[in-house]
This record gives sequence, C-alpha cells and structure tokens, in this order.
Amino acid sequence: MLRSVSGMRGFTIHATDGDMGSVDEFLFDDEQWTVRYLVVNTGGWLTGRLVLVSPIAFRSVDWDRETFDVALTRQQVEQSPSIATDQPVSRRQEEEYSRYYGYPYYWDGLGLWGAGMYPRIAYLSAVDSTYGETPTEPQPTSDLHLRSAREVTGYTIQARDGDLGHVEDFIVDDESWVLRYMVVDTRNWWPGKHVLVSPRWIESVRWTQSSVVVDLLRETIQGRQRVRPIHAAQSDGRDQAPPESPARAILGGDRGA
Repeated sequence: MLRSVSGMRGFTIHATDGDMGSVDEFLFDDEQWTVRYLVVNTGGWLTGRLVLVSPIAFRSVDWDRETFDVALTRQQVEQSPSIATDQPVSRRQEEEYSRYYGYPYYWDGLGLWGAGMYPRIAYLSAVDSTYGETPTEPQPTSDLHLRSAREVTGYTIQARDGDLGHVEDFIVDDESWVLRYMVVDTRNWWPGKHVLVSPRWIESVRWTQSSVVVDLLRETIQGRQRVRPIHAAQSDGRDQAPPESPARAILGGDRGA
C-alpha cells in the first residue's frame, strides 16, 4: 500500500519488551529514493535521545493503532551506536549500525535491500546467516547519500516549462519503502491543486539551491487533471491514485514533447 510520510510521524515504535518511542523523521537515500531509517524520539525513556530504526527491523504495522512492531529490545536500542541524527550520516556510521544489528548492507547487492527488493528479505537473511557481517568494499567516510524527508519538504519543483510548485509530502510504498511520489503543491501556478510527481522523472537535484528539476511539462500534468485534486495518501490503505490523475501521467503517460 501507499502511505503518506507526514501521516506516519508520531507513530509509536513498539519493541519486543515495551514501547521505545515515537517516529520523528524519515531518512531516505538520494540514489534509490528509498526510506532507510526512521528517526525515533525515545522521549523520557532515554531522555529524548534520537535513534535510528531500519525497516529491516519491522515485524508488523498496526495502522489503526499507529504502531510499528519491531524485532528489537529496548536494551539493544539503548546500547546501539550513537549517531547524531541532526548531522549528515556517513556510510561508515551506517556500516557500524548494520554490524551492530547484524543486518546486511542495503547498498551491497543487486536489490533495493542488498540481495532482495524488500527489507523483510533482508531481515530473514540477518536471522538465518551472518550476511550482515560480510565485509564489503571500503566506503569513503564522505559518501553521504541520506536525506531527511523534512529537509526536502519545501523544495521547488521545476518542470521544463516553468516552476511546478513545491514539495509538500512524500508517498511511500509500505513494503519496499520506496518513495513512489512527491506530493507537489502547485498553489503559485495552479491554485488549489496537488499533483504527484515520481522521482523517476527527476533530471537533477540542486541540493544547495533546494530545487528539483524534472523531465515534465506543466501542460501535460494540467491536461491529465480531470478529477478532484490529489492529496496525500491516507493510512487506511485507500490511497491508490485515481485512474485519470496526474499520477497516471507520471507513471505511464506521455510526458510531453
């Protein structure tokens, strides 16, 4: 199912031995546009320490209770490597994190999550083997590819024929944790509308300028908008894009000449 990233902030993270905190933020890698970690605020338990939880740890999600059940203990989390989540997370820190939990390196393999396409497969490989401890090619410490969803919210989206709008939210696949769409508010060009733009159409990201350039035409998106405005997906699972929405144009339609 598709889920709104902003709608999952505040969800409870439940360890095998009790609650460990709530979701504060999401970190995704800017190569595969896939959520790699949830930033969890541990509240009074660890005096507000922010820790990372990988989707590899997920056992189940109760969307009604807004709770992620994870295959971790509070002690494991308490003793996990300290990572300053308000600073860029390096590949070396990710390696240390993965070794601590026995997870495979998600960047080491042909799949989105190492050898597989889903974090659940990575979890099973961690349970059944020591794959997560297998050495990989050394990674430069300056190899930074993680971005905060909150940081990218507000970025300007530039189409081929002018500004499209700004990023208001993200839509994520709750199985693979791939970011399928950016929810774009077009108020400065097309008031009262929201459109969905797939990261697959990104030509470049100007991180220092907080802007994303996409291979799309505004008129193409406007021509496909024949139904009600698109808003962020809801967590009840009724989140598929309407068949005549801009999402259809982005997924399989003509992007314009």
